[in-house]
Amino acid sequence: MADSVRTRFAPSPTGYMHLGNLRTALYTYLFARMSGGAFVLRIEDTDQEREVPGAVEALKSSLSLAGLTCDEGPDVGGSFGPYVQSERRALYAPLAWELVDKGAAYPCFCTKERLEQARAEAEAEGRTFKYDKHCIAIPADEARRRADSGEPYVIRQNIPETGFASFDDALYGRIEVECSQLDDQVLLKADGLPTYNFANVIDDHLMKITHVMRGTEYLSSTPKYNLLYDAFGWEKPVYIHLQPVMADATRKLSKRKGDPSFEDLLAEGFLPEAIVNYIALLGWSPGDDREFFTLSELERTFSLSGLSKSPSIFDKNKLKWMNSEYTRKLSEDKYYELSKPWLELALPAGFDMQRLAELLHGRTDTFAAIPDMVAFLANMPEYDDALYIHKKMKSDIATAADALAFIYPVLNGIEIWTEAAIHDALLGAIAADGRKNGQVLWPMRIALTGLMSTPGGATEIAYILGKGETLRRIEAARARLLSR
Repeated sequence: MADSVRTRFAPSPTGYMHLGNLRTALYTYLFARMSGGAFVLRIEDTDQEREVPGAVEALKSSLSLAGLTCDEGPDVGGSFGPYVQSERRALYAPLAWELVDKGAAYPCFCTKERLEQARAEAEAEGRTFKYDKHCIAIPADEARRRADSGEPYVIRQNIPETGFASFDDALYGRIEVECSQLDDQVLLKADGLPTYNFANVIDDHLMKITHVMRGTEYLSSTPKYNLLYDAFGWEKPVYIHLQPVMADATRKLSKRKGDPSFEDLLAEGFLPEAIVNYIALLGWSPGDDREFFTLSELERTFSLSGLSKSPSIFDKNKLKWMNSEYTRKLSEDKYYELSKPWLELALPAGFDMQRLAELLHGRTDTFAAIPDMVAFLANMPEYDDALYIHKKMKSDIATAADALAFIYPVLNGIEIWTEAAIHDALLGAIAADGRKNGQVLWPMRIALTGLMSTPGGATEIAYILGKGETLRRIEAARARLLSR
């Protein structure tokens, strides 16, 4: 085994980066960084029927956006490449036949029809299907001759029929399984490519991986992996099996059930830093109540002792809260840069987008919420006149109509339409007339927006709308109230 820590993230390019995958990648990366070791990216594409076009590039992009920099991998190279399993094809068959020579594996020539019949019989008898070692009795020279002649075959692992297979896990301790419960899994497929269960053992050894982090769904397979390590006489890695990220108390996150992937969350306007921070806390604790970490802080703080043995539940509302805190801490320039595309999606040209961004900065949980927050600027929404009634502002339908009549000439008289000019003219007129600010500005806000809550108050909204639209909306609102 290598002297220093070497971890790997080994996704299959079968789709999006779901949040459980992201968390596994993150923990694997963090453990490598806190240990001063190497973080390796390996693409496990041996199941080529399920490979999704573009998935490899999407996975790489997700890692980059999350800030998880690989020390070795398909794009950066390294001493143990290639880092794509399909490019390592020539390695696996000789090692599979080496296991055959050791008696730890055997060629299987069973047809698809025979296997389907055996499965049907097992199901009819209420048994779990398990391969019956039908081909293990074929003499070695005959098996070689048949394989060399081109007859279709696979190579199966020869699991002992008695005894125990075991492994040690850094979180769960020693786990043993009766060999009689294990199936003779396929190691090398008929197309010459290895199965995942074989390739990951071979590649972890050849790439000198010291620590393997993966989900608890692999707990049942790991004893079989260790039998392969033993057969080759190789040193085993340290295993760390991680509990799943759940959608609720009963089911795991699932794209098919509508749960978001990492890419989905980015598309919804979540900041990658906030997602990474939140995901880090789904299954790991720093040992205190601290919740906010930069990636570099996580690199220094992460430890295996903080990992949980219990599943974690993904709470999108909690993520929104965390994202809003990250958003508030952005500089004005950075917030404007990120919000501008969302503003332009919702509004035509002509609005002061930079001022709008300033008004929205402290009110944004996700950037995807921005279009709905500013839609009233492009089109006045339908609203209930009851919004004019506000006990604290001492506003009702009659006083609102009067207030709108009062402010119309004040606003119409402003020659240079600036926010400061609007503010000064309104507050000066209100004070001179002996009115209350709220009794005037509240109905003005409703008349301009049709909403109780807006980015900015009445004067800011009037500036953003412009003089002509402001006067048009106030006149329309006053006419509407008078017609009641």
